[in-house]
Amino acid sequence: MEPFRYHVFICDQQKPEGVPCCAARGSAKVIDALRREINARGLEDEVQITTCGSLGLCEHGPNLVVYPEGIWYSGVNPEDVAELVESHFRDGVPVERLTRTDTAALRAEILTNREKFLAARRAKEASGALPDDLHERIRAFQESRAILTALELDVFTALADGATSEALAARLKTNPRSTEMLLNALAAMGLLVKQDGVFRNAPVAQRYCCAGSPDNARPGLLHIAHLWARWSTLTDCVRAGTAVSSPHAAPPDDDWTEAFIAAMHRNATERTPHVVRAIGAGSVGRMLDIGGGSGAYSIAFAKANPALHSEILDLAQVAPIAQRHIQQAGVADRVSTRVGDLRSDPLGEGYDLVFISAICHMLSPEENADLLRRCHTALAPGGRIAIQDFILAPDKTAPRFAALFALNMLVGTQAGGSYSEPEYAAWMVRAAFHDIRHVRLPGPASLMLAVG
Repeated sequence: MEPFRYHVFICDQQKPEGVPCCAARGSAKVIDALRREINARGLEDEVQITTCGSLGLCEHGPNLVVYPEGIWYSGVNPEDVAELVESHFRDGVPVERLTRTDTAALRAEILTNREKFLAARRAKEASGALPDDLHERIRAFQESRAILTALELDVFTALADGATSEALAARLKTNPRSTEMLLNALAAMGLLVKQDGVFRNAPVAQRYCCAGSPDNARPGLLHIAHLWARWSTLTDCVRAGTAVSSPHAAPPDDDWTEAFIAAMHRNATERTPHVVRAIGAGSVGRMLDIGGGSGAYSIAFAKANPALHSEILDLAQVAPIAQRHIQQAGVADRVSTRVGDLRSDPLGEGYDLVFISAICHMLSPEENADLLRRCHTALAPGGRIAIQDFILAPDKTAPRFAALFALNMLVGTQAGGSYSEPEYAAWMVRAAFHDIRHVRLPGPASLMLAVG
């Protein structure tokens, strides 16, 4: 069976630095060029591209195989892609200068490389050295910290037109030597391109990390930079069982709040279609959005139902940010804010829907049970509650993001954490909810739904 005219398998396996592989020889650029060229020529329904592990020709990559003929290509560069697509995929004529035609030599090279790989793996296993993937995970903080520093300094915006390290250091008022070290590291990671001593943003950094780009994520990513200091206390938090920062420490400042809400807004905007579809807005007249942050969900529900009115309950420093988004969305006549503390202030009454997103993980089990009890009281007869959060499996080891996020709450709160589906269900039952359901959505968060 051949569902496509051509099926291309292209190696993109990453190996440790210094070990020959297609990834080190630029396979990612070839894959990107292939996909772009195939789409540009309208062949996307005829040519299927599949990335794969090693094809065994590591010293001659990037390598790819085209079926159904079984044509093997080696040493393919982005500059070869247009010819490859034009000649082979459009006209059916393989590009001879790139093909491997000696079957016996091809097989011998593959078997030799396989034996080299197996011998190296046996030697590594016998030496007791750490597996490569574990070693990379342990050192992963280094790349993260370099990117976060670049975001804090706003390096990518400052490099929008390109600059030498000396010129950028003068612009940012940083040390020239250390600035060059940082830029070289960012270039090694593929976020910058260096040519003749001039650094420029790679496309991914230009799109997501530069002021003025419609997809600029820097304001939200700065929240991750703010988490760095908290995570550095994890060892002490595990010993203590709670966050170790002083309970008398100053509250987050405006910059922290802006970055946090920006991060939450970006996440929420991506998820709103799934959430609104799963919960349903049609029967909702009045909605209470507890800890609604930027108002992204209230705005989405209001746009989904022109008769819906939503009230956002959040802290004083957050309400103005929500109001700004509400005005920009043009729903100020149906979405409002109310300043209050969800832990203690009255929630109101008569709501058809109470929505709680990314709140329960900040609270203790006792606080969640109390919040859900008060939510039940706030609902109109037959009203519904919807909780969106990182919901763990019963044994709390999956999903991985939710298990790691529990540590984020350990270092950042007094008693918060990620909670399991049975825990949410138990709190709901105690609060007199029924028809309890767990609805899984794309991404790391899911929903707990119930009727009051």
